[in-house]
Amino acid sequence: MSNPSATLAAFTAQLRFDDLPETVVRKIEDLLVDWFGSAVAGHGSRPVGTITQFAQMMGPATGPAEVITTRASTSPYLAAMANAAASHVAEQDDVHNGSVFHPATVVFPAAVAMAQALGASGRDLLTACVAGYEVGIRIGEFLGRSHYRVFHTTGTVGTLAAAAAVGHLLKLDAKAMQHALGSAGTQSAGLWEFLRTAADSKQLHTAHAAAAGLMSAALAQQGFTGAAEILEGPQGMGVGMSTDADPARLTDGLDKVMTGGPVTRWATVETSFKYHASCRHTHPAADALLAVMQAHGLGHHDLAQVTTRVHQGAIDVLGPVVKPVTVHQSKFSMGTVLALVAQYGHAGLVEFEHHFQDEVTQALRDRVTMVLDEEVDSAYPRRWIGKVTVTTQDGRVFEGRVDEPKGDPGNTLSREELTAKALRLSAFSQGATAAEMASAIDRLWQIASWPTVGRLLPERTA
Repeated sequence: MSNPSATLAAFTAQLRFDDLPETVVRKIEDLLVDWFGSAVAGHGSRPVGTITQFAQMMGPATGPAEVITTRASTSPYLAAMANAAASHVAEQDDVHNGSVFHPATVVFPAAVAMAQALGASGRDLLTACVAGYEVGIRIGEFLGRSHYRVFHTTGTVGTLAAAAAVGHLLKLDAKAMQHALGSAGTQSAGLWEFLRTAADSKQLHTAHAAAAGLMSAALAQQGFTGAAEILEGPQGMGVGMSTDADPARLTDGLDKVMTGGPVTRWATVETSFKYHASCRHTHPAADALLAVMQAHGLGHHDLAQVTTRVHQGAIDVLGPVVKPVTVHQSKFSMGTVLALVAQYGHAGLVEFEHHFQDEVTQALRDRVTMVLDEEVDSAYPRRWIGKVTVTTQDGRVFEGRVDEPKGDPGNTLSREELTAKALRLSAFSQGATAAEMASAIDRLWQIASWPTVGRLLPERTA
């Protein structure tokens, strides 16, 4: 008899480029360009540099896979590690609402590194990445809200998403793919405790997930076995890492896969892009505050109190960050994000880097509170509603609401906006010249026609 783990493995192994609807192909291309911008944005980050230096020390000094921040090359395993760390630090990588999972930062680093090593085609890469997104999103939904309260889902689920993508590139059959998922799941890790002390662990979560997922798939190719029911088994991830696990979510839209039927839900197209350079939990409130200020002609000096009405997940993740001490930690402070938005109309990399500790920002930050809202909480995580109550210095009270934050599928970023975002990220980090970045993005938009996946950025010359 089949089980959900087997169904996911069979879907991943059987997926072909020609199976993908045009909307899915266009979306995964968009997501790839968006990820690439975030990966280049990791250039110059201290935590990213530490992980990258470790990877380069482990060797080899040259190899088939590209390290994006340094332009070096190494093994696929170590390149996946370095690029996954790089693409998560700017807090601009994508997110899937229902699973509360950032697929790009674990799927693309592992898949691109292996595709470069194998000489796989652009179509092979895109198909593998869709497999990773579809598997990872469903597992995140399966683990539920209780999992996210303690575990960083991108770190935990990311191991399996990366394994699915790499396993597809390695052409694993359904049985071997199930072993790959089993090995990935037993390495699943990532806890939220790091936020309390502004530790560097978030980059370690993605680095480990991408590398461990790649390793799991490569081991399965060599006959290494993993748990057959790592997800739903009596001592599997659902039991060990969740109190509300729902096995039905694992095969949502895949019910007919085992009999050769069609996929009826493509979760990849549900993925959102990030507009603000902060934790996604802050975005709905940020957009709602902007709407109020624009509608009533308010400036930041007019704000006496801002109450954000949020879901419990936002309180769990953002609540511990009261007075952030680093740029990265400030991106998990609801007050800081709203203070920057109120002043500059956007909470971008420049605003965080130069203004998160300004006196005005700190004063505004301390006027922001979060309260649990029943409607917002009941809609989460399927929908991330933004609600704010704004009290002005002269006593006026305004209510604001946003049902689809900027970047959600119904309020998405165009290809022009995605290109502009990637260019901004590169300019900020100086990880590539404007000409290099523009050329790379132009090429990436055509990746479906690439006969082989080569370097994304040129090697640096002395």
